[in-house]
Amino acid sequence: MFYNDFFKSKHAFLGFIKMEKTIKIIKNRSDIGAGTRGSDMGVDAIEIAAINIKNNYFNQFEYEDLETENESIYNKVNNSFARRIKSVFEQCTRLSNSVAKNLKQNHFPLVLSGDHSSALGTISGIKAAYPNKKVGVVWIDAHADIHSPYTSPSGNIHGMPLAAALANDNIESQVNQVTDETKKYWNLMKNIGCDGAKVLAEDVVYYGVRDTEEPEDKQIERLGIKNYMVDEVRYRGLETCVKETLDNLSKCDYIYISFDVDSMDCDMISYGTGTPVPKGFDQYEIIAIINQIIESKKVAAVEFVEVNPLLDLKGNKMAETAFEVLDAVTKTIQKSI
Repeated sequence: MFYNDFFKSKHAFLGFIKMEKTIKIIKNRSDIGAGTRGSDMGVDAIEIAAINIKNNYFNQFEYEDLETENESIYNKVNNSFARRIKSVFEQCTRLSNSVAKNLKQNHFPLVLSGDHSSALGTISGIKAAYPNKKVGVVWIDAHADIHSPYTSPSGNIHGMPLAAALANDNIESQVNQVTDETKKYWNLMKNIGCDGAKVLAEDVVYYGVRDTEEPEDKQIERLGIKNYMVDEVRYRGLETCVKETLDNLSKCDYIYISFDVDSMDCDMISYGTGTPVPKGFDQYEIIAIINQIIESKKVAAVEFVEVNPLLDLKGNKMAETAFEVLDAVTKTIQKSI
């Protein structure tokens, strides 16, 4: 009897140890989905911001450095309306595999990426780890990133990750004639991690989106995606809007938070990002939004994107502000996992 109780207690103890979750930083220094070089340096700029204020943040957590496809920038042969799509597909697949692996190992992936095309990899990794679970997305960004090669005016894939995650081409608003090769890799992108959509439109919520093109506007209206614009959040109250978001995502098992630094006001903060837009949030509003969502204990991963120190006219201000947000929300993550 004594031995049976001992072994039961031992197994229970080992099970407790196994269940302990830890933060894992995934450094994804890729900028090939953007139209402007430099966001691949964003991760290092954030680290420098921490070092300069003598914060040992990056010594506290395990991390993983992903290999990149950044050399593809020199390839002058580009796919129509989806630049470097083969390399972006390979990078998103690499990130998806990393996120899925870390989730299965009971880590909390805190992803620091270059351009926003990476979000497809992170969402796909969450779905690959939890194929039978319902995933929600909170997209904090000045841009909707819901273009496809069929609608994109620039061909920059950092404007397409959410469309790929939704597996929706928005053919109704097609303006581009896409090559067979582009179609091939776009279809592969929509099936990273597992086949088909990783998230449903009803489980996507925007915060701060204020710079869109007509095909995106029509798609957002058609799909019924809620966008909490800056003025609404300030008028109705941040806590009220986030509570409403969590109520709307109540059927989701997991939530992914994607934070693009251009969601912040470029005039107030910095122009150190690829596509700055004025009249955005300040960093304290961003911290409050992310923290309240994390406190739901449903968040599976958080991602920071689009810090570009080459474009920063205020030294390293954007990275410093991003680190301020990162440090604050990490404390909340630690309490929630």
